Amino acid sequence: MAQFEGLTPGTWPLDASHTSAGFTIRHAGISRVRGQFVELSGSLTVDENAEDLRFEANLQTASITTSNEDRDNHLRSADFFDAESHPSLTFMSTELKGDKLHGDLTIRGTTRPVVLDFAYEGAATDPFGTYRAGFTGQTTISRKEFGLTWNAALETGGVLVSDEVKISIEAEFTAPTAA
Repeated sequence: MAQFEGLTPGTWPLDASHTSAGFTIRHAGISRVRGQFVELSGSLTVDENAEDLRFEANLQTASITTSNEDRDNHLRSADFFDAESHPSLTFMSTELKGDKLHGDLTIRGTTRPVVLDFAYEGAATDPFGTYRAGFTGQTTISRKEFGLTWNAALETGGVLVSDEVKISIEAEFTAPTAA
């Protein structure tokens, strides 16, 4: 129980206003572009002994933002996320082993196992009386494994968009309310 001190059994809804799901990818081999999904939902399920945790997340692909409207529209297109045909990305955890959270990530209808470096950041009651718990996770994926293959060759060699994508999540959940 000490590992997840302060967690109570039940389903904890994700607090989207205090959660960030973002990514970093190399651009033109010389810099990095950051982006995030601003519309997301999810839950944390804590078992009776507060020893087993299950996470679910749903990110709306049309909500992607990189602070560049043209790039965001391209990312929503069929070249990348195809937001019209695939309106969401999903993550379902399958197992938690120490500081590794295993799960299934689905992008563009393709599901692959991923492992996140995982941390429980603690739990606390905010000034408004809401009990919250925080978690962080990071992983790196190959975008090609999810069907995200669009690219452009550079005159100097290499490609415009790297295959490797670093994903970073900072999530906050609120305690279940009494029925």
